[in-house]
Amino acid sequence: MTESTGKPAGAGVSLNPRDLDIFEFARSAREAAGAVRLSQLPRMLNEVPADAPDRDTVFTWQAAGFTQQELQDDGTEGPQPYLRLAIHGSAWLTCQRCIGPYEQAFNADPVFRIVQTEEEADEFPLDDDDADVIVGSRHFDLVDLIEEELLLSLPLVPKHEVCPAIHESLASGADGAEGVDSVDDVPEQEVETEERVNPFAALESLKKDGPGSKH
Repeated sequence: MTESTGKPAGAGVSLNPRDLDIFEFARSAREAAGAVRLSQLPRMLNEVPADAPDRDTVFTWQAAGFTQQELQDDGTEGPQPYLRLAIHGSAWLTCQRCIGPYEQAFNADPVFRIVQTEEEADEFPLDDDDADVIVGSRHFDLVDLIEEELLLSLPLVPKHEVCPAIHESLASGADGAEGVDSVDDVPEQEVETEERVNPFAALESLKKDGPGSKH
């Protein structure tokens, strides 16, 4: 079960991270924190190998809403809602060199500019390094946003810093060549090909869609 706590400044009140009025959350400068298990994030769980030592790790998160005075479409200045989200935890992935499971740490701290419509989101500059954009709603799923950020934080080529062993196909030379003694002996061309076909590279396209499209 997802645990969470939330409060406006100076008072305590619970909130449902699956059904959050994100506009009110930002306007009231509210804060919330909680934990979510990997079993509650089905798309992330798909990335965890079946032989992982732990397939249900826990991620902690903290969310804070705030506003900034910005120029509006009518030429006047007004409060623009924002959300800061911090996510910490780890998950087991498959190393693409030795094909064994390894534990990958996740530490994300994105800031989101909250807009009302998809049209507003499309007008937001893609090269803005300060904040991403999400389409908010009064029934916003914060857990879905957490999962999106974890997916985007997946390494393009998951691998150990130092592999404990090399995969059998590398040791025996599956292509008919002589075996190699270590991962470092794998020809550079094979490593490059591995990176090109790695399915994790496609996850970067999720950033364009934005988790706020589900509202």
